[in-house]
Amino acid sequence: MEFSIKTGAADKQAVGCVVVGVFEDGKLSAAAKAVDTASGGALKAALADGDISGKAGSSLLLRGLANVAATRVLLVGLGKDSKQVSDKDLLDGLSAAFAALLESGSRDAAVFLSEEAADAGMALQQAMLLLASARYRFDQFKSKPAENRQNLHALHFFVGKKDVAAAEQGLRLGQAVSAGVNLTKDLGNMPPNVCTPSYLAGVAQELAQQYSLSVEVLETADMEKLGMGSLLSVAKGSVVPPRLVVLKYSGGGKKDKPVVLVGKGITFDSGGISLKPGEGMDEMKYDMCGAGTVLGVMKAVSEAQLPINVIGVVVAAENMPAGNASKPSDIVTSMSGQTIEILNTDAEGRLILCDALTYVERFDPAAVIDIATLTGACVIALGHINTGLFANDDDLANELLASASATRDWAWRMPVQAEYDDALKSNFADMANVGSRAGGSVTAAMFLNRYTKAYKWAHLDIAGTAWKSGPAKGATGRPVPLLVNFLRQRAQTKSKKG
Repeated sequence: MEFSIKTGAADKQAVGCVVVGVFEDGKLSAAAKAVDTASGGALKAALADGDISGKAGSSLLLRGLANVAATRVLLVGLGKDSKQVSDKDLLDGLSAAFAALLESGSRDAAVFLSEEAADAGMALQQAMLLLASARYRFDQFKSKPAENRQNLHALHFFVGKKDVAAAEQGLRLGQAVSAGVNLTKDLGNMPPNVCTPSYLAGVAQELAQQYSLSVEVLETADMEKLGMGSLLSVAKGSVVPPRLVVLKYSGGGKKDKPVVLVGKGITFDSGGISLKPGEGMDEMKYDMCGAGTVLGVMKAVSEAQLPINVIGVVVAAENMPAGNASKPSDIVTSMSGQTIEILNTDAEGRLILCDALTYVERFDPAAVIDIATLTGACVIALGHINTGLFANDDDLANELLASASATRDWAWRMPVQAEYDDALKSNFADMANVGSRAGGSVTAAMFLNRYTKAYKWAHLDIAGTAWKSGPAKGATGRPVPLLVNFLRQRAQTKSKKG
């Protein structure tokens, strides 16, 4: 699909559809006023007659308006306040507009909703994500994929003249982030007999070739030499071998320390000997969404050519029950030398992450962020709206929270507090891998915290936000937008400091 940023009058655009905003109080946006004047009051009449309420997300398609160059005019509700449209109302309006456009038969459209945004650049980023979501399909494993009936081939976004540069930048970044989100979704939605640890390594190698990144893939023998006993304890119950992938993007200066992203990649989680219930176990293919996020971010950063150094680490394994699988009460030694009593083999994510978090010390990182579908307890605590954010550094946490707010890829800070450490005490090893059910997401983070003393660290528990269940079941692509914006802001701050 082709995209462009333009300025101009709504009534003069000779396109298949022109999209303008209206409000609940009966007022028209500036673009809608131009169309209404040209058409002799057709839009005001539609509002007066109750054909459209103006409520955010409502829409009405009109055809053949006199003296209007477009074939169709799509009215989109933007809520109550016509002085300043809220971010949520604008996004609801854009979502409704894209849904209607994709069904309208229009080959091209002029969208004037971005004129109402407080931040044209961010509005265009969000628009690209919403459009990508509306167009996304995962049907490659169906014998007869659904027919693509979408005729829309070009979208022109109209903004004020002073906003053109910001909008163009937002458009480019939005396309890059959308590409990353789509990759993350695809990987999450892949069946686990296809998306194995070696498959994830192959995707990383493809990205390296496409974007001239450097890549290294560690196999079982490499992990044994490094003493990654905790990671290997999870993988040994499966016939599918583990992989640890290091993907390096060098967009910053040679002396700039990298931001390191570590993604949990349990490509299928049966729970191991601590077997999960059968109901809903199909969703355990999503336990690699942290790894999928890292690969999606690396793609987006490469597409956007951000001036920052980023290292993406994917640590991948299957967690399966077998005669040689880890047993509750086994004790293993992590790469750090710390010993772990495995009380529950279904608390495996932290066991693979702890060795990866020790491994990344060698990169002398500016910061390390791990991303993991780590705990059901985080879903209980925060539901499916907010990602759980844990950090050992306030500045890093605040940067991530600011990016979560800016992108509406929400996160909520949770405690990293020494008093929770007692829950991980073991009579027989340096620590247990689980505590009590109370505060389970926090004790999981406290476990990881023991391996991050050498650098600034944050942990994103995406168990509630990485995928949706039910009729719309599938991966969401979160928190790719949050992380890309975080990296972009870091790069800009570095540039300003010189």
